[in-house]
Amino acid sequence: MHSAVRQGIVDTVKKAVSDPLVKCVVICGQNGVFCGGADIREFGAPMTGPPLVPMIHAIEATNKPVVAAIEGAALGGGLELALGCHYRIIHSKARVGLPEVTLGLLPAAGGSQRLPRLIGVPAALELITTGRHVSAAEALKLGIVDQVTDDNTVDTTVKFALSVVGRSLESRRISTFPCPPVSDLDAVFDVAMQRVRQSARGAIAPVTCVQAVRAAATLPYTQGMKREQELMATLFTSGQARALQYCFFAQRAVSRWSMPSGARWDTSKPRPISKAAVIGLGTMGRGIAVALAQAGLSVVAVETQEKQLMDAKQAVSGMLERGAKRRGVAPALGLVSYSHNIQAVAEADLVIEAVFEDMDLKKKVFQQLSAVCKPGTLLCTNTSSLDVDHLASQTPSPELVVGMHFFAPAHVMKLLEVVYGPRSSPQAVATAMQLGKKMGKVSVAVGNCRGFVGNRMLKPYMEQAFFLLEEGATPELVDQALEEFGFAMGVFRMSDLSGLDVGWRVRKADGLVDPDATSGRSARIRQGRRYSPLGDLLCEQGRFGQKAGRGWYQYDKPGSRVAKPDPWLHNFLEQYRARHGLGVRHIDHQEVLERCLYALINEGFRILEDGIAAGPEDIDAIYVFGYGWPRYRGGPMFYAGMVGLANVLERLEHFHQVHPDVPYLQPCSLLRRLVASGSPPIQKWREVIRKVHSQL
Repeated sequence: MHSAVRQGIVDTVKKAVSDPLVKCVVICGQNGVFCGGADIREFGAPMTGPPLVPMIHAIEATNKPVVAAIEGAALGGGLELALGCHYRIIHSKARVGLPEVTLGLLPAAGGSQRLPRLIGVPAALELITTGRHVSAAEALKLGIVDQVTDDNTVDTTVKFALSVVGRSLESRRISTFPCPPVSDLDAVFDVAMQRVRQSARGAIAPVTCVQAVRAAATLPYTQGMKREQELMATLFTSGQARALQYCFFAQRAVSRWSMPSGARWDTSKPRPISKAAVIGLGTMGRGIAVALAQAGLSVVAVETQEKQLMDAKQAVSGMLERGAKRRGVAPALGLVSYSHNIQAVAEADLVIEAVFEDMDLKKKVFQQLSAVCKPGTLLCTNTSSLDVDHLASQTPSPELVVGMHFFAPAHVMKLLEVVYGPRSSPQAVATAMQLGKKMGKVSVAVGNCRGFVGNRMLKPYMEQAFFLLEEGATPELVDQALEEFGFAMGVFRMSDLSGLDVGWRVRKADGLVDPDATSGRSARIRQGRRYSPLGDLLCEQGRFGQKAGRGWYQYDKPGSRVAKPDPWLHNFLEQYRARHGLGVRHIDHQEVLERCLYALINEGFRILEDGIAAGPEDIDAIYVFGYGWPRYRGGPMFYAGMVGLANVLERLEHFHQVHPDVPYLQPCSLLRRLVASGSPPIQKWREVIRKVHSQL
């Protein structure tokens, strides 16, 4: 809520209260939105205009009924303002919520004190610690609002306000309410704290929110407000709050994409897409078909194998039904048609190829699509690392080819890497980006290289984890360090989940797997650099991860999710080290983080230097929304700035000196340039990157 808005409310309410002709007051928003909350851009600047808390107290204390007319949204400070009013009327399409926790903060204009008094501790805890938005119907059910309307909200609210003139307002001031009683309050808060700590994985704001609600339940309102302010002060200047607010802006910045050619988001017009097609209905193809249908597009789903087609039909219908039930809408089953004939895509405006990750197979599909599709159809590939330009060269219109790299499960994961080749047209990129937005994705435009951005950075991160095992670590130690950092899963649990055979297949295609090299230094060197064959050796034993019941961990049965330390693997590692004459040393969590994360970050700097990503925000959005990087740490590039670019540089230099046979540990020249420029804040990196590019 901007300072000018606060000033306007204070002045108008004051005037209305002192005017004897005014019997009641209705507060409404402009352009169909009540209030979206604080202006985050004001956070770093000195406070101007009237503060929010005294303004809300003054509204609540008035002796004339003040009614909030909620249209669009009442979020954060907007809902806190509405809670200070005596009544709340909401339009059926509007939503409310206190999302401050997602920015590393808590509702600090009385939200954490009024909401529990109004709707009870358990419901308030859930809303405040998750920050989720609530529909009008749910808000009414919870007791946040007094009435829902489908009519003109302001007219309805004015009528309502006039009808309550003269009624006592004593029972309408939420700050005077006691919290509704809860049996065994301590147990409720203990359970809430346990749940929040588990889901927050190191984020401090959700934990602080629980403490604030506890103050509402155990202290008088005035003391509770004091506690709310104290807790907010600890969060406001925290590194986590800065990281989460950076994420908020990064998510918006990536939609303003640009290409090295100079093409930009605001000069490239997307073409309309009403009919899309998906080729290949494995796990990814099914998820993509669901995501397209949920976005309201007509979808043709093609799978040449009859059994796979029947299985996919059932799976897609199930996913659409479950998704519709969750969102409270009708399932879009009628939007998806199925075929085993590629000719069925002839009328599609856009086709997404999602067949097996094999270049020859994908080339064949692109050749077929070129013959079948109508002129001007956009051809997209869901490859996770193959050369998009090489696929484009199979078609007569390479400018119409882009990568659309979804992440599994494709109908759930927020990230979409839109990959442009040197010949992709700005319109093709704009269309893919627009389609991603329509599907509710965070779409990031990236250049074409092996692994694009996310997987290219993942490679050194995973390799370092393997090397740490060779040097004396265990999968448990590495994963614990990464999970304590905030990842949902460490390297080895993630590898077991996705399947060790996936990487094995890629390494085989790259000519890296050598079953004959069993001992000596040559077994651990490929193409002149250090290589760990550990993953290959496990795959040779049929240890493919969860699906096999054993991988880096053991499982009770194939398909089980519960990873347990495996004595066989520990023994295997000991024998492996002995066979290769590798000394075992103590490895601590700090080394795990520095080796894995700094290798990944260094590759991120190379990606910026190569112009594959336009700016650090693109990389950070990719890692937060696609790779489980903890949001409260901002993303890899933001984190590098937080720990200090000079520190990252110094540690990389040290590790490269110790491991000269690992070339990617050599610090990137862009990182050196940034340190030499005084380690500017991340918002200024683009200026340094531009200078680097202008000199190339």
